[in-house]
Amino acid sequence: MSQAPRPPEDARRLNLRPRSYDHPDVRRLTADLYREQLARYGFADAPDDLPAAFAPPNGLFLVAYEDETPCACGGVQTHAPGVAEIKKLYVATSHRRHGLGHRILEALEDAARASGARRIILETGSRNTEALSLYTRTGYQPIPAYRERDATINRALAKDLSP
Repeated sequence: MSQAPRPPEDARRLNLRPRSYDHPDVRRLTADLYREQLARYGFADAPDDLPAAFAPPNGLFLVAYEDETPCACGGVQTHAPGVAEIKKLYVATSHRRHGLGHRILEALEDAARASGARRIILETGSRNTEALSLYTRTGYQPIPAYRERDATINRALAKDLSP
């Protein structure tokens, strides 16, 4: 029997920090996400959400740093009473396959739960198989679209948050 894989060395130097949506590290990471979505789908949502959408008490935006290098991000915001929405979850290509997406997702779920959300929703694209796999592994289930989007590409998912 083989040993369980050890976390990469960089995982021990990783920390998550809340950032305003207009912080330079957030702007760089969300611009990278935009370029990646544009290459994958031929279109993408502009990364110009209003900073207030991710500001407490209505939301939170996190950046993951390896040492002092920003390498991943994600945000959560109030969608409706008792419902939070995860947005802009992104891990830089150089830092994938180390559990960073899962770590940010858990932190955002915890923040949503602490703010009173009982359900969390999100959207991703059908070609983003890595994200779909992460969301499925962590308990997200398909739901009908909650925004007007192309149903052949967009996937809406939800998860009930237990206390």
